[in-house]
Formats: sequence, structure tokens, C-alpha cells
Amino acid sequence: MPAAVKAEPQPSLSVFDAVTIMVGIVVGIGIFKTPAVVAANVGSEAAFIGVWIMGGVATLIGALCYAELAAAHPHAGGEYHFLARAYGRPVAMLFGWARGAVIQTGAIAAVAFVLGDYAAQVAPIGPIGPALYAALSVVALTALNVIGTVQSKRLQILMTFIEVGALAAIILLGLFFGGDAPAQPATPAPGTAAIGLAMVFVLLTYGGWNEAAYLSGELENPARNMARVLAIGTVILVAIYVLANLALLAILGLDGLRASEAVAADMMRQVAGEPGAVIVSLAIVVAALSTLNATIFTGARVYFAMARDLTLLPRVGEWDERGRAPANGLLLQGAVALLLVGFGAASRDGFQSMVDYSAPVFWAFLLLVGAALPILRWREPGRNLPFRVPLYPLTPILFCLGCAYMLHASLAYTGRGALVGLVVVLAGLPLLLFRRKQGAEGEVIPGAARPAAAE
Repeated sequence: MPAAVKAEPQPSLSVFDAVTIMVGIVVGIGIFKTPAVVAANVGSEAAFIGVWIMGGVATLIGALCYAELAAAHPHAGGEYHFLARAYGRPVAMLFGWARGAVIQTGAIAAVAFVLGDYAAQVAPIGPIGPALYAALSVVALTALNVIGTVQSKRLQILMTFIEVGALAAIILLGLFFGGDAPAQPATPAPGTAAIGLAMVFVLLTYGGWNEAAYLSGELENPARNMARVLAIGTVILVAIYVLANLALLAILGLDGLRASEAVAADMMRQVAGEPGAVIVSLAIVVAALSTLNATIFTGARVYFAMARDLTLLPRVGEWDERGRAPANGLLLQGAVALLLVGFGAASRDGFQSMVDYSAPVFWAFLLLVGAALPILRWREPGRNLPFRVPLYPLTPILFCLGCAYMLHASLAYTGRGALVGLVVVLAGLPLLLFRRKQGAEGEVIPGAARPAAAE
């Protein structure tokens, strides 16, 4: 069959669209959950804000590394494509399996559980309500993405603006209308402030910025615009998170943050009464929907890329030209995510189970992607680099060291779920037996962005 009959990703996303999707992925449920844990592991208000700034700097370092990779190698497969070029198809295929079975689907299930927990508070439907809401949200948003990229993009833009608007209200109320933080019973600071553990949760909250790499195959002029998307998106994220935590600190104080189980709701309850707390709960549902939709949108792209390297499930490697989306990849991703929702529902805390399950695998492969940057510079010295990471090679070295630390921390602080995730990754090794034979070096790779890609 001639290769020309296959539909391919087309550039349909502007810088604004891509930044909105990136912000929508990252600004999700984390900012409503982690500040209390971070406060419990620092010794002062200055250290509390400092770790959020440090997390933003670490995120910017990673974003700059990804900007060079995505601008030089734009592809709908994102990290899968970077790993394939740097280490070969077997490593990329193992990553594709890990992302499809653990990383991305685990993230989808985790966010769906948070959405289910809050939706069940607004409209309770019994003890299985949270899991049922989680499953329904995966089904509904997967169906929307199958219908088409344009429809999903429009919903994402709407939800992201609602979500950022709610956070802006929290920031404004906290910084300008909250007055002084109320007196709190003295809570002793940790004997040795666990800055490292605080950073684990800060970087978890910043997590998801790397998903922008999967937009490069559909971004207009990715060689020029990919660095803009990652830089603008990261600056917006740092500003939102630092200001939001300053607002929480202004109202609740450090001791109040440490004692709170729902920091945003507790803050709004003090500023605007019970109606304010209800509004924040609804904002968290919107935040979870925004993150879930964007994560589903980017996640299926790796199924599409991997399926083109396998003799198994060839239809997953087809691009739906009508909907401008990998429709079959979306359906497969949705089925795996539903299985994980069932797995999480059987545990005591579905969200925590999904974090334990996916975190070590995520950081291990992110470390490999960071190391791919110097490897590709060495292996392809003649390649045109539309964007060069500043302060090379210090920047990728710092990024890799950060990933290595997070890998260690995620293994040290997670439970049995981490072991389950690693076992599932190893279970994907037999897929390498079904690897499709590659053509000659320099062959045009399906799914790559065409015009200025230099692929």
C-alpha cells in the first residue's frame, strides 16, 4: 500500500492554542492539594515560597531542553520520537508501552479520581460514586477527543480560562482583601526541614509541562514556535503558582497551611464564607476536567507513533483525517485508563495509588529524554537547530541531575504501587519481538511535522 494514502497530522494549533493546552494540563488539581504538604516540610514562610520558585526554575530548565528537542525534531510522537532517534526503536517502544500502560494512563486515572471525589461531594450517588464519576469522565472526554481536535481544543480553552480565572480570584482575594493571617496555635517546624520532600510535591504540582512536546507535530511552524510555547507557558505557570501560594500564606499563615486538608476551600471560607468554599470546590472540578481533557488529548499521540513501529494493532497507527486526531489511539488509551480506574477503586485511595504506580517510571524516562539532547547533538552535528538551549551543556546536566533525584525520591516515598508500575513496564518487553523493520536511514518518518522540520 502506498504510504501516501495514510492521513498524517497537520499543523492546526497556534501558539495560543498550545500554551492554553500546556497551562490546562499543569494547572490542575495539584495546586489545591500540595501546599499543605509542602508547608509541613519547610521551616519558614520564606522557605515555603522559595521552594515554589525553585520548582519553577527547575521546570524552566526542563522546558528549555525540551524546546531544543521539539524544535529540531517536531513529531506527534513527542518524547517517543526523541528517544527513538537517540537510543533506537527498542528503547522508544519500551517507553511507548510504559507511557501507554503506566505513565499517561496512570495520570488520567489519578486526575479522574480527584474529579470523582469532588463531583461526589456536589452530587453524591452512593459509595461507588467517586469511581463511577471517574469512569464517566474518562469515557466522555475520550469521546469528545475522538470527535475531533477542534472540538476538544475549544472546550480546553474554555475550561482553562475558567480555571485560571478561579485561581486569579483566589490570588486577588488573598493578596488584597484578606488582611493579616489569623493567629494560629504554634506548630513546631520539622526538626530538619525536609526541603527534598517538599520539592517532590512542588515538582509534582508543576508536572505535565513536558506534554507540550506531543503538540509539536500539529503546531504551526514548530521550529520557530515550540520554544515560545514552552517558555511562555512556563512563565505563566510560575507566576500563577507563586502568587497563589502567597495568597494562601497571607490568609492562613504557615501553621494554618500545615493544619489544612483543603487549603483553597479553607482560605475562601475565611475570606468569603461558605459560598466561597463551594465556589472553590466547583473550580476544582473544572480544574480536574481541564487537566483530564488535555492529558487525554496529548496522551494518545504516543499510541499513534508506537503503532507505526509495530506489526501488532496496525489500525492504532492510523490518523483520523476528519477529526484531526488519532481516534483509535484515543480509544485504546481510554480502555487502559478505565482498567486503572477499576484498579484504583479497589484500593483505599485511588489518587495516591495512581501516583505511586506512575511516578518512578515517569522520572526514569524523563531522565533518558534529558540525556537524549547531548546524544543527538553528538550524533547529528550537521542538524540545523532552530533553538539552542542556553548555557549548554550545563542546562541538560542540571535537568538530568534533577530527574535522577526525583527518581530516587519517588522510589523512596512511594509504596507497593511503584513496584507494580515497574513490573508492568518489564511486561512490555515481548513487544520488541513485533518491531517493524525500518527503512533506510533518512527515510521520512510518519507523523513528523513537515514544512520546516528538517526531518
